[in-house]
Amino acid sequence: MHSNETTVLGGLRELIEDRRKQAGRVGEATLVGLIGRGIQASRTPAMHELEAARQGSACTYVLIDFDRLGLDNDALGAVLQGARECGFAGVNVTHPFKQAIIPYLDGLSTESAAIGAVNTVVLGDGKAVGHNTDCWGFTEAFRTGMQGVSLERVIQFGAGGAGAAVAYALLQMGVRALSIVDTDAERATALAEHMRKVSRADVTATADIAAAISQASGIVNTTPVGMKKYPGMPFDRARLTPDHWVAEIIYFPTETELLRNARGLGCKVLPGIGMAIGQAVRAFELFTGRATDMTSMANHFEAAA
Repeated sequence: MHSNETTVLGGLRELIEDRRKQAGRVGEATLVGLIGRGIQASRTPAMHELEAARQGSACTYVLIDFDRLGLDNDALGAVLQGARECGFAGVNVTHPFKQAIIPYLDGLSTESAAIGAVNTVVLGDGKAVGHNTDCWGFTEAFRTGMQGVSLERVIQFGAGGAGAAVAYALLQMGVRALSIVDTDAERATALAEHMRKVSRADVTATADIAAAISQASGIVNTTPVGMKKYPGMPFDRARLTPDHWVAEIIYFPTETELLRNARGLGCKVLPGIGMAIGQAVRAFELFTGRATDMTSMANHFEAAA
């Protein structure tokens, strides 16, 4: 084992022990975690641990925060290998690793392969298999909260891992024309090209934000803009009109500047909480083999506030 791998493994074992002490937990528990950067405010650990307790079992959920651990992005493979060796049932994956983790996996679910991004990795039988529960979570939230909105033309901001899952979900739900905007034009173009391969819809990358918004019935934000670390909106608020519907995937804070402005205009809005809860529902089922539901996870999400 290389020294870097040894260091990572030692760090993971410390995280596990610290979390077990915080929870006052002894004995067997399903071990899972979240890999990402700047994830200390995540409510995912509480959702998984509280749901396991509700079902009469136990779960230890560890935050594997590269920022806190002082790890470079190239330590991702070592972290995943360390999770295997520590006996994790699986890990959730968030920014900036939803696409970067794919080369380290042994297989992909049909949906995650179509999306090109992974947010959940199931570990077992010596294999690491990638899944995407973001897509299901966004779809469930959208179908519940945005009934009746026009899917004729939508503009999506963000072409990263979460953006890939949301774009796929939108197209599966029947969006006819999808314009993708990203600060990295090449990434937007690549996602548009990929989505054209899995959909018959008109999917394009665009830099003409004003024209795309003016033509769109709906606006979706999958960028980090709106989080506490990245305040503001992903576009000029003057472009927003009462005729738009607006969907957000950020859930911390629950009311982003984009949502606040959209509500003020009377737009129909979808907060990011629904996707966060939905992805946890499916991930819990993948990790444990036990079913749960949106209502239970929503209660746990609120309890973690």
